[in-house]
Amino acid sequence: MMSSIFDPTRRPQSIPRCFRRPLFRRASGLQFAWLIAVTTSNIAFGAEPGKLAGHWEGKIDIPNVALKFDIDFAMSDGTLSGDISIPVQNASNLALADIAVDGDKVSFAMVGVGGDPKFSGSFTEDGETITGTFTQGGGALDFTMTRGVNRAAKAVDALQGFDDFVNKALDDWRTPGVAIAIVVEDEIVLAKGFGFRDLNKKLPVTTKTLFSIGSSTKAFTTFVLATLIEDGQLEWDKPVMDFLPDFRLFDEYATQHITTRDLVTHRSGLPRHDLVWYNSSATREQLYRRLRYLPPNEELRAKWQYNNLMFMTAGYLIERLTGDTWEHAVRARIFDPLGMNGTSFDKLERGQATEGAVGYQEKDDKLERMSYRLITNVGPAGSIDSNVEDMARWLMLHLGDGKIDGKQVIGDTALEELHTPQVVMTGIPTKPEESPSSYAHGWMTNTSRGHFRVLHGGNIDGFSALVTLYPRDRVGVVALANKNGAAMPGLVTRQAVNQIFGIDDSNWYAEALAKRATAKASQEEADEKKDLVRKTGTHPAHELDAYVGVYEHLGYGTLTITQDNERLQMTYNNIDTPLEHWHYEVFNGLENPDDRVFEDQKIRFLSNMKGEVSAVVSQFELLSDEIVFARKPEAVMSDPEYLAKFLGEYELSGQQVTVGIKGGVLTLHVPGQPRYELEPDREDEFNLKGLAGFSVRFFKDDDATWIARFNQPNGVFDAKRKS
Repeated sequence: MMSSIFDPTRRPQSIPRCFRRPLFRRASGLQFAWLIAVTTSNIAFGAEPGKLAGHWEGKIDIPNVALKFDIDFAMSDGTLSGDISIPVQNASNLALADIAVDGDKVSFAMVGVGGDPKFSGSFTEDGETITGTFTQGGGALDFTMTRGVNRAAKAVDALQGFDDFVNKALDDWRTPGVAIAIVVEDEIVLAKGFGFRDLNKKLPVTTKTLFSIGSSTKAFTTFVLATLIEDGQLEWDKPVMDFLPDFRLFDEYATQHITTRDLVTHRSGLPRHDLVWYNSSATREQLYRRLRYLPPNEELRAKWQYNNLMFMTAGYLIERLTGDTWEHAVRARIFDPLGMNGTSFDKLERGQATEGAVGYQEKDDKLERMSYRLITNVGPAGSIDSNVEDMARWLMLHLGDGKIDGKQVIGDTALEELHTPQVVMTGIPTKPEESPSSYAHGWMTNTSRGHFRVLHGGNIDGFSALVTLYPRDRVGVVALANKNGAAMPGLVTRQAVNQIFGIDDSNWYAEALAKRATAKASQEEADEKKDLVRKTGTHPAHELDAYVGVYEHLGYGTLTITQDNERLQMTYNNIDTPLEHWHYEVFNGLENPDDRVFEDQKIRFLSNMKGEVSAVVSQFELLSDEIVFARKPEAVMSDPEYLAKFLGEYELSGQQVTVGIKGGVLTLHVPGQPRYELEPDREDEFNLKGLAGFSVRFFKDDDATWIARFNQPNGVFDAKRKS
């Protein structure tokens, strides 16, 4: 067994969790080993054993350090039992044995721990304090413990006035409603709804109100992965290709080396590319097949970059390993064991929720209803709908070392791995009390005012969420709001934590309001100036109908341009956006009240060497180059029946040119030259594959004879088809 010099911030990282309680050493050689031990208590007592029952808080006087602990003793049917927690060691509810009370004398022991650790002491006259000696391995130290209210009861008292804060914040931040649950130890100390789940009908938020939790879903996906690892079906650090042989990314090195851990820690090298899936009708598998066409902007593992598509891929991996849907795996491995019976997938979007919240967004200082967004295709990244009653169970599981209601749902080692930081996130905190943030597995981590926390937010159209854990303090908070991009979950979580931990930070709320006002003023000023970058007096290079067509990118899918009277319209992923001419070949997205995704989005048309509109480009991903959608030929130009009319022998300046068809593709053969494939362009014109600037267009002359007109850099040549 390994040992380490006392350091409350150090924890060995290379040994199993059951041996991760650091051993503390003093000059005399006395060692203290806090090892998790599960045992039945052997209890003896003399007079008044019940006087020990209750919650106690104490400390062991290690030189220069006070090692704090808390103990709960309970009396049931005349029998005493107890457990001890040592927060600095992240040890919770370790069983005690040999509990004895004899008059004013008290003793009890920790079992399964080296050195036979024991506590022996006496009650003070008022019965509220016990002082004595802690012994282990032949050494002895003083300890003191004082009777106190259990932490859950303390939290209830500390939360006095919290409701008033929430109601005021709803008004200050123009938020329809919020539901909150707070867990301390293994008790729900608060579960309540505030405001309205439906403003028009004045329906209140309750603890059963269903909200979309958005990206807070990611922790459910990583949890399932961890259980598959426990089952021996998966490994965090083996390449994804070991489990998905058909997996492909744009970069070959990344394809060969990316691991499951990389998928769920946002270090794939890809930027978000969210418009690939957003509102798309593409299936999960179709999106998986498109990954190979999405360019990275960083090397694998070079930096942290949030990416929903990688979590979608992790969910698809679960499906391939289990032979069933990701949804079924989450329900079987999490919802059912935890009794999260009100939680589901996409119920709100499908209109199936009996107590579902209506989502809202703020526009021009007013709240307006926001349409539900079906995101089943990237469900593993964010499609869970839940309520705070169920989410409180999720908190308890994580705060209880993977156990709930006496049932071990996941091993404590596997759970700790999920909470362990893997990659440093970008950005440096502005407050000295906050540490830089890291990303674990579907969780973000940092330290705030000395408290280690594990958290993840969630935002999807009309809804915002925040799930926060303080594992060492055994405190958890979940807050769900029905407003797009709402600050409310973060605000109420911070206030609750401040009250529970007794943090005096009276200015933070006023500072948050002032910061919001500054940001709003800045945005309004920017909106007023957006025309300053527009070049006035310019015109499109073509008539509007020349831009009409279907454009395609192998990763992003299709984008369609249509004409409505004197205006163009763009349709992408089933979202219609009217366009206005901005300048030159650039057009600007106008407001669509039903879906504002592409409002103020700029798109640019490209022309080829023939002067024809050939592509649309737009900055669909801010951290990547512009995405180029190439104009698709008319579908009929790939129809073998349609192409058959062009077949035959054509004569060109004494040469015989043969137009044939192979595999549904037109071919061109000139004696002495290789056979060329003809790629459809438009209006019966085809480009010669591999020869830039060469094309052939088929048409009939006045005598109804087919002509093949060859357009080449050195001229235009007509070849007449032989009868």
